[in-house]
Amino acid sequence: MEQVIDQPPLAWPDHQAVAHLPGSLPMGGVVPMTPVHAFVQTPDLLRWPVHTGLQPKRHDIDLGGLLAFVIKDLVTDPEADAIVAASERMGYRDEAPGIATPPGMRMNKSVHWMADEAMMAPLFERMAPLLPSRMGDAVLLPALSHRINMYRYDDSDVFNLHTDGSWPGYSLSEDRTQMQVWDESIQSCLTMLLYLNGEADGVQGGQTRLFRPDGSPVDVSPVKGSALFFRHGFGRDSVRHIGCVVRGPVSKYVARINVMYRSG
Repeated sequence: MEQVIDQPPLAWPDHQAVAHLPGSLPMGGVVPMTPVHAFVQTPDLLRWPVHTGLQPKRHDIDLGGLLAFVIKDLVTDPEADAIVAASERMGYRDEAPGIATPPGMRMNKSVHWMADEAMMAPLFERMAPLLPSRMGDAVLLPALSHRINMYRYDDSDVFNLHTDGSWPGYSLSEDRTQMQVWDESIQSCLTMLLYLNGEADGVQGGQTRLFRPDGSPVDVSPVKGSALFFRHGFGRDSVRHIGCVVRGPVSKYVARINVMYRSG
């Protein structure tokens, strides 16, 4: 019989702060120097192929004329697990860098970090055919922002009613020591909420509750490897939503990633 030799787990490289921003606390107040992290080199577990055997499919949500949809089978279970492991290595905090929320709105834990092309380019290629090619006068940029805003919902955590703001694009400097801002003609138009676990993994609650213009709700349950997309910014087309409360011992993990468009 062939001998099976256990392989050691792949080591994670060190990480460092590539930016420091004011970070808002859940119940008010600001921590002045809240870090945004990056690994000093690309982790093996975050080098993704374009093709995985998954078949991403888009499902549009009836939101009374507002834009929202789910893409299923976007990342594999090991890929989702790798993002969670990466975020835990960097460490969750009460404060969120560069996020300004009023007291009592964002009641969860946060860590922001910078990925790179080895992960973000394949992820974009998987979803690109299913994304809107235009948002008004803006054209889809063939790249996602590399800044990942991670949120962990522990027992009783919630993100109360809010609208997501639009963001510039970000990437790492060539030496991986600084967060760089993209050209001002590039802005996000869609929030992508990548679910990294869900009910099948023991999460209780944690739905994303979207609201139609008439105020009626639509709940989207987190499913590991799927992503919810919706229009953001502060216009009439933006989608108000809640990250519903999580109950029980299993934390919910979600990554906000921004889909970018170029105007002009």
